[in-house]
Amino acid sequence: MQRTQKKYDWLAIGLYLAIVLFGWFNIYAAVYNEAHTAVFDLSCQHGKQIIWMGIAFFAALVIVVLEPRVFSNISYIIYIGVILLLVAVLFVGESTNGGQSWFNLGSFKLQPSEFAKVGTALALSKLMSGIGVEIRNFRTKLAAFALLLIPAALILLQHDTGSALVFAGFLFPLFREGLSGTILVLGTLAIILFVMTLVINKYILIGIIVALCLAYLFVWLNKRTSRNYWHVAIFLACCCVFIMSVDFAFNHVLEPHQQERINVLLGKSDDIKGAGYNQNQSKIAIGSGEFLGKGWCKGVITKADFVPEQETDFIFCTVGEEWGFVGSSLLVAAYIGLLLHLVTMAERQRSTFARFYGYSVASILFMHVFINIGMVLGLLPVIGIPLPFFSYGGSSLLAFTILLFIFIRQDADKNILL
Repeated sequence: MQRTQKKYDWLAIGLYLAIVLFGWFNIYAAVYNEAHTAVFDLSCQHGKQIIWMGIAFFAALVIVVLEPRVFSNISYIIYIGVILLLVAVLFVGESTNGGQSWFNLGSFKLQPSEFAKVGTALALSKLMSGIGVEIRNFRTKLAAFALLLIPAALILLQHDTGSALVFAGFLFPLFREGLSGTILVLGTLAIILFVMTLVINKYILIGIIVALCLAYLFVWLNKRTSRNYWHVAIFLACCCVFIMSVDFAFNHVLEPHQQERINVLLGKSDDIKGAGYNQNQSKIAIGSGEFLGKGWCKGVITKADFVPEQETDFIFCTVGEEWGFVGSSLLVAAYIGLLLHLVTMAERQRSTFARFYGYSVASILFMHVFINIGMVLGLLPVIGIPLPFFSYGGSSLLAFTILLFIFIRQDADKNILL
């Protein structure tokens, strides 16, 4: 069989390298210390990040020389492997910031939840690429949601709500493959009810929903049938159960600091010295950067370490202060360009496996970028997830690199059916 010439997508690779390198400059600035200015100082995060960048680049090189069918063939093996790691970390993992999601491997740590996104993307892609598989089929839906929910549930048990929430991004590629829009509508309604339950007294909210249901029946009085009554009754019951479950989960499942963060976001609390401290300081730092920023390593708030986790979850505030509106906009534009290009790449794939995997990559990256930047700007509650390719952290950089370059490798041989 004649082999086709590999054509790697250099735009995707270029955007990846630009974001990674710009991220390192901001990690350096976020932890800048006049006593440790050496680039390769392994006692500082910027020195350690260079090591992880080298490991990630090496992993990318290995991936691009492998045959594309390799990833399809071992998809379920990788998935089972990451599930076993997620189970193991619950028993032998190290507890950090209230969550037990890390393996302590001597001089460095490993977070299996980051690699679970890669395993889940591969497993779902393998499932959807099966002969005769239809997402409208009940068994396919059941299998897909099982593959999705198992790692998410295990990550929730690690008290890592942010990483578990990211798995909702896999719904987007499922919709691309034909999943009913009804689920999207119900999901949107659930989000609205969730927010309203936290803002409005649950009994008042139930009363409002009852009134709306009665109004619906009154408007359609001339067309009422027993089927209308049953539909309204089921809808009302589901809403009431959901509202009560949200109230219970908020008060009895979420940790006190998580409750306070949500209350601060919704305006029910104004604790700028407690739960709202990070976001308040972050917004001050970003606003102080104005249009062009204060210059690299010249951020007053960044250098004074006023923003906790400013090299990881809150690194975007370093960009805002030191590079200003222009630098922040360029970073956001780079992410948007990469995401749109990944969707374009996914659409040009001949194989279902590569197309679904491409959409999965774009969706996971979108969830991380949207949640992280929204969190830093005070638009979303603080749930602690990294900015892809940008935040300090070896596990996240390596996992995101593997996630992206598997798709780049698939795209290089896009005319091969997997």
